Amino acid sequence: MQVTYWAEHAWLGTHVEPGVAIEATDGRITAVRTDVPAPPPGATALRGLTLPGLANAHSHAFHRALRGRTQVGSGTFWTWRDVMYGVADRLTPDSYFALARATYAEMALAGITCVGEFHYLHHGPGGTPYADPNAMGEALIAAAAEAGIRITLLDTAYLSSGFGEPPNHHQTRFSDGTADAWAERAAALKPAGHARIGAAVHSVRAVPADQLTTVADWAKEREAPLHVHLSEQTAENDACLAAHGRTPTRLLADHGVLGPRTSAVHATHLTDEDIALLGGAASTICMCPTTERDLADGIGPAVTLQRAGSPLSLGSDSHAVIDLLEEARAMELDERLRSRTRGHWTAAALLRAATEDGHASLGWADAGRIEPGALADLTTVALDSVRTAGPAPRHGAETAVFAATGADIRHTVVGGRHVVRDGVHQLVPDVPRALADSIAALSG
Repeated sequence: MQVTYWAEHAWLGTHVEPGVAIEATDGRITAVRTDVPAPPPGATALRGLTLPGLANAHSHAFHRALRGRTQVGSGTFWTWRDVMYGVADRLTPDSYFALARATYAEMALAGITCVGEFHYLHHGPGGTPYADPNAMGEALIAAAAEAGIRITLLDTAYLSSGFGEPPNHHQTRFSDGTADAWAERAAALKPAGHARIGAAVHSVRAVPADQLTTVADWAKEREAPLHVHLSEQTAENDACLAAHGRTPTRLLADHGVLGPRTSAVHATHLTDEDIALLGGAASTICMCPTTERDLADGIGPAVTLQRAGSPLSLGSDSHAVIDLLEEARAMELDERLRSRTRGHWTAAALLRAATEDGHASLGWADAGRIEPGALADLTTVALDSVRTAGPAPRHGAETAVFAATGADIRHTVVGGRHVVRDGVHQLVPDVPRALADSIAALSG
């Protein structure tokens, strides 16, 4: 299939170019032509600023059902977790498909073309495997297909509730018992045109140290992405030091988990040695500012980590909001509050975290750029909304990052397919209703 899109303005990685024709065949960009003042015959016009598709590098789809519930009152990360378990307890493959389909459609409306799904809800109540042991993961892959976006299913090893502790009654649905059993089940997952399979260590508290290497080797053998929650809470650091006499980062390094295909999620509370280990391994850091501030986790040392050698990506994690532009903006603005200085990243650097580096962290190194050979995944931001009107188009990158929101996404194209057109999802007719219905089905 051959298609041509004409971008009124396009961000080409370093600057905004007016009048850009983007030609694609079978889902890949074949030509990018500049100085095209009007749509060529047969081309679809994308009015506004067109960016590469956005990559949401860290998602827990079922957390979307928590929005508005966990913000009531105060509490901590740990009390939030109890509410999260209540939702997880009620999910089935069918209800998870419905919720994920709606959540991924919301992502498409926000310009997200690829999601990294950190998936650990594997089994039925009490830990009994489904007839298809990967029924829940397959539901997520199918949901992404119906929502029209790409997915990297990061199948997650989650074996214990803490250092030396068995899973609690909620976590039995997450656990395969051993890393070897996890590896055997995960090996049965198959990629698809829109889906790739990766691995994850839930955290150092959830995978015993002597089983970390099994997960790391599984990913290494397949050259697959490997993600891990890292040092989100100081309590995890303290428990790891008590159990192993070393930080979580050092524990991961000692068991071969770090490396350029590894992404550490959050990485909030780190020592100088931790930062050097992560940067020296060229491990990506996935920052999730809207979740980190919602849960009062803290502000991670993203500037220092990037200087040490770690690329940065972004994720919406618990989906307090689904808005990658807000994640990019928040990373810079949170750092400004902490340091009381401005300008830690340019708008272009923040967009790279939301596009090219996010895709690379999910195993899609062929996405996140508007250039021949790249996947034809595009996102167009309106430049005429109440938030974005006024600035000259040449400042479109700054406008997108520092003023626009997910509500300003006008078009989303995935593999050349026009998934969101003029703000309307073309595959899921009523996304708000789909969200409301799928969440209501989990009420308890």
